[in-house]
Amino acid sequence: MAKTVSHRESVHGVLWLDKPLGLSSNDALIRAKRSLAALKAGHGGTLDPMATGLLPLAFGEATKFLHDLLHADKTYEAVMQLGVVTSTGDAEGEVLSTSPVPNTEQAMASQIEQVMQQFVGAIQQIPPMASALKHQGQPLYKLARAGIEIERAPRSITIHWLKRIALEQSIAPSLNWPHVAFRVRVSKGTYIRTLAQDIGDRLGTGAHLVALRRLGVGEYESAGVPLLEIEERGARAAGEARALLGPVDALVQGLPRIELPESAAQRFCHGQRIGLFDLPMLTPSDHLLRTRVYRGERLLGTAWLDAERLAPERLVHLS
Repeated sequence: MAKTVSHRESVHGVLWLDKPLGLSSNDALIRAKRSLAALKAGHGGTLDPMATGLLPLAFGEATKFLHDLLHADKTYEAVMQLGVVTSTGDAEGEVLSTSPVPNTEQAMASQIEQVMQQFVGAIQQIPPMASALKHQGQPLYKLARAGIEIERAPRSITIHWLKRIALEQSIAPSLNWPHVAFRVRVSKGTYIRTLAQDIGDRLGTGAHLVALRRLGVGEYESAGVPLLEIEERGARAAGEARALLGPVDALVQGLPRIELPESAAQRFCHGQRIGLFDLPMLTPSDHLLRTRVYRGERLLGTAWLDAERLAPERLVHLS
């Protein structure tokens, strides 16, 4: 555990955390924030306590770009157990029903492959009750704990690809049949435990999720930093933990880059729109184009570019 920090400072950057099992995303954020002795921080893309893997943490001015992760695709590895349905769709819920499953996976191997491919593409998914979605201001999971079930409208999501993998090469190699491991790339708003349930329903056995790990967020698919390493560094010095931070613009790397001369940069930093006649180096866009804006190597913020002007969207103020 990191030592208690009384003095916090403005810290700016992005940290890709490998969230450990059993912690909520917010608890993991609090512990990392303490280790960096940071004043302001936020996370992008909630992971359930039973899930591990990539949790983007933004500090200081980088928090202004967390909204970019709301629309990012995500990659997961998961393990589900066939034959058992639970109240939450995962191993933390109560068992609602059980169904017989063939003794060997060979008996269902082709059926599992066929069913999984039926979910690839644009589909409708009904969000689970055990979720943070709200009904009349109340999170659904709180209503679920009180035994209340609300009708939920299906939502449009996209499963970009879905493939089964061998259990021995998965995040739960000690498990065996009737557990099934898979990897999946999904759009925003997709619940993997609901996907596991729906696959089980279509197989006729039912299923629930027993393990989940996030492997990628948007274009980022590298290993995250373990929380223990962050806390060990922070226990020695906050500066050691801060050395793990990536740049403030890490979450907007996918946007086109624009560099401004000093005079235009000053106006931009005051929130002023800049006509393209003042920026002959820019190519006008025939449609509204979101960009990241710099003066040299210094990030100034994000902006919208069209055929006539560059309009600030989010400004960054780095000391």
